[in-house]
Amino acid sequence: MTGTGGVSTGVALVCLGAAAWLAAGLVLALLGDSVLPVVAGAAGVPVLRRVRLAGRARRARERRQDAVIALCGTLAGEVRSGRQPGEALLYAVHDPTVHGSGGLGDAQAAVLAAARFGGDVPGALAAAAGQPGAEGLRGLAACWRVAVDQGAGLAAGLDRLEGALRAERDQRSDLRAQLAGARATAVMLAGLPVLGLLLGVALGSDPLGVLLHTGAGLGCLLAGGVLEGLGVWWVTRIVRGAEAAS
Repeated sequence: MTGTGGVSTGVALVCLGAAAWLAAGLVLALLGDSVLPVVAGAAGVPVLRRVRLAGRARRARERRQDAVIALCGTLAGEVRSGRQPGEALLYAVHDPTVHGSGGLGDAQAAVLAAARFGGDVPGALAAAAGQPGAEGLRGLAACWRVAVDQGAGLAAGLDRLEGALRAERDQRSDLRAQLAGARATAVMLAGLPVLGLLLGVALGSDPLGVLLHTGAGLGCLLAGGVLEGLGVWWVTRIVRGAEAAS
């Protein structure tokens, strides 16, 4: 139910954003007596939808990363309390403090079945790690395999894995905070044309009339739109490159 509600909310937000974008285009079309703003608004709807879906995917990935960290910590505690690894995993996945089934997602049934009936738990965990944000499950699978094959302490390995995953998450958070200025620059860059139009109106000129009904204005509008898009794309590329490098 929670997942379905989240999807429904995301779809509603996308639709609301698209409607607002089209409404803005319609208002500009009425003010400028031209259909170009409506066409531009319709063309921008897929871009807006893609941005929103990318944001939803990022948040889902971060929630799954947190769930994997919680699973490692809870599983270590269960093993340390005396439970066998398979039994401990069953308890940890259903622990109230472990949200999202520990990041197992669609692979939860396969992992729990392997833990309950003595199957290939490391293989099931490795398969579950293919989901975005669940990469930490590969470390859990490695700890499990080493503990079973070589008799090493599973709890100690899980503690080290949890610490490493937490440090990685904190590093990403710090990087995101450092990149907040670059993101603000991209937003400011995207809003400058609107500020220019408002300034032109305040000075008593007719910027929409010039842009939409003269050859020079249409040329400036096209060139400005291309440069605006390239600028936003370049800043976004820099931010994503820095995040990927981390």
